[in-house]
Amino acid sequence: MKHPVEIAPASGKLGVLLVGMGAVSTTFIAGTLLIRRGLAPAIGSLAEMGTVRLGKRNEGRSPLIKEFVQLAGLDDLVFGAWDIFEENGFEAATTAGVIEPALLEQIRPELEAITPWPAVFDQKYVKRLAGTNVKTGPTKLDLAEQLRDDIRRFKEEHSVERLVMIWCGSTEIFMTPSDAHQSLEAFEAAMAANADEISSSMVYAYAALKEGIPYANAAPNLSADVPALDQLALDMGSPVCGKDLKTGQTLIKTIVAPGLKARLIGVSGWYSTNILGNRDGEVLDDPESFKTKEESKKSVLDYILQPDLYPELYDELCHVVRINYYPPRGDNKEGWDNIDLVGWLGYPMQLKINFLCRDSILAAPIVLDLVLFLDLAKRAGMSGIQEWLSFYFKSPVHAPGLYPEHDLFIQLMKLKNTLRYMRGEELITHLGLEYYD
Repeated sequence: MKHPVEIAPASGKLGVLLVGMGAVSTTFIAGTLLIRRGLAPAIGSLAEMGTVRLGKRNEGRSPLIKEFVQLAGLDDLVFGAWDIFEENGFEAATTAGVIEPALLEQIRPELEAITPWPAVFDQKYVKRLAGTNVKTGPTKLDLAEQLRDDIRRFKEEHSVERLVMIWCGSTEIFMTPSDAHQSLEAFEAAMAANADEISSSMVYAYAALKEGIPYANAAPNLSADVPALDQLALDMGSPVCGKDLKTGQTLIKTIVAPGLKARLIGVSGWYSTNILGNRDGEVLDDPESFKTKEESKKSVLDYILQPDLYPELYDELCHVVRINYYPPRGDNKEGWDNIDLVGWLGYPMQLKINFLCRDSILAAPIVLDLVLFLDLAKRAGMSGIQEWLSFYFKSPVHAPGLYPEHDLFIQLMKLKNTLRYMRGEELITHLGLEYYD
């Protein structure tokens, strides 16, 4: 056994700061409240239900993750949020229409107590949304200071020991890093000048990191993943991760594609289309926001299949992604994948997948895990990019010069090995030779 990492105890309350009170946030909050009352199981949460194998297979050591590494208890979570709409938690959850009204009624007082603070919002970045619960200020730097004031006030009013911030807001328009993002000095100057290069999600990321708070980006936006904020995260001891929660169709891709590559089955085409009718679908109906999502979803197959290493199998892959806003479905998403395969001697085959899923039901346990694991990372003295949390994202943030790991099974191994490393346990390689010596 190696020397374990020193991890501060998970004492006191953990504040959860959510940007956006839409379907994902309210499903996460309501679900957590129901689970801690014993009214529902934490299905989908690795942190709550997952185990981690320790040592050899014949040792029989597979404790629950939450018992192996001390995670914050669900009873210790306190929720705060920003939103462009004034609806309280109960009203917002009712509007989202994900959780049954009878269940929401059982936690109504707790949800009604969550009133969103005015949000930092500019419609130029999310064109299909508009709301009135919005902060005003002369500059984006001033708006960031207002967010920091909200954070400090929330911490004091609720006697919170630690904090985590999760961007659960809408997908912003497609952006690429510019000179304004290369250094903290340039970034702050751009904020002071109200430069278009500084989006609303960047203002939140900046505010969180300046307060030393872990930050996760659940959307595909360019947010904390720029050099200026990467460095700020390191300087302030803040863990960061993202981006774009791995929920519906991309989850299936990261399960199926590694299996096809493992068997060296060729893929000539992968056509993906899906329909959804929630706020996310409405936002993605704008071509500029869809471009951001498309870039996040389309990169997955290239990195998993590695056409540069297997040109005969994947170099001619035609990958098409479509997202269609269809209001009647609400939060119930349906995805269709048509996969054109190439087998032995070049013979064609097809795989068709029809996935009827609930977008926010898949996303909520991810948000819970990110809250608990980011808090753990902070207590363990880990700062900057947390690549071991790539398991949860469509477009994982990674160190410069590396390609992102998209294979779900490699990501899970990386996550669990990180936990083993923290506790001084031997890393699992699955080599297994020791059983036959």
